Amino acid sequence: MHCSKERLIVIFILATILSLSFCLPLPASAGTIVSADGWGWQNPLPQGDTLVSAWGSSSSDVFAVGFSGTILHYNGGNWSGMSSGTSNVLTGVWGSSSQDVFAVGLSGTILHYNGSTWGNMSSGTSNVLYGVWGISSSDVFAVGDAGRILHYNGSTWSNMNSGNSNLLIGVWGTSSSDVFAVGDAGTILHYNGSTWSNMSSGISSHLIGVWGSSSSDFFAVGDAGTILHYNGSTWGNMSSGTSKLLTGVWGSSSQDVFAVGLSGTILHYNGSTWCNMSSGTSNQLIGVWGTSPSDVFAVGLSGTIL
Repeated sequence: MHCSKERLIVIFILATILSLSFCLPLPASAGTIVSADGWGWQNPLPQGDTLVSAWGSSSSDVFAVGFSGTILHYNGGNWSGMSSGTSNVLTGVWGSSSQDVFAVGLSGTILHYNGSTWGNMSSGTSNVLYGVWGISSSDVFAVGDAGRILHYNGSTWSNMNSGNSNLLIGVWGTSSSDVFAVGDAGTILHYNGSTWSNMSSGISSHLIGVWGSSSSDFFAVGDAGTILHYNGSTWGNMSSGTSKLLTGVWGSSSQDVFAVGLSGTILHYNGSTWCNMSSGTSNQLIGVWGTSPSDVFAVGLSGTIL
């Protein structure tokens, strides 16, 4: 892993420049449990490029994307590489089904998977796109640099007026009229189906990931262990118990939420408190996604997959 790539990771997640370890331990054998909390390696590593985001349609159909245009696919037993057709860094992945998957990244890259091959889509921008999420194959949002928000209607991507010029990294919603985007300097935007508007986060820390179980139960994570919760009317701070940068959040319900971050950090929320989990690694974790409380994937530095 080259120094320039390490620094690019930090740019993507809006952290202060950090000295990341370049001498990282190799994982144990595939499926080996490496922590008391049940986290284990889901590989030997199929490759060494850093992975940034993961999404799947089921426990046997999972995609992970990252540096050098890397796209990996998990069939329930093994991870294998896919041809992406690009060498650009890919920073986000989401789909509506196993035959309708979108990946976004550097230089306005948007790729689409139709169930057999990945193809390039015209985004109309050269801005870095960091996050992608949608309701259906014809209702997809992508967010990125300089407040850029794009929308896909099933045929073309078009620019939306975000009313904000801050960098946006995470996007998630519950419906086409209830979408949140988070980013630089505590930015939180909400889409009501017609317009994007600024929300008060009460902080100036960088926000990187967002996920919710309902319109009155959203979580946003970011710099210095920041976790915010939205109750349907206001955003409030939660005690995370860590000062580590948190880069991803996902849950199966309001009482089962995971957050991941630097130095192998994994936190779990049980509906009342956040507790630290043993990940079994000190590698930086960047993305998290799952299908159930007992089937969760975390991806990160140097191709780490837990």
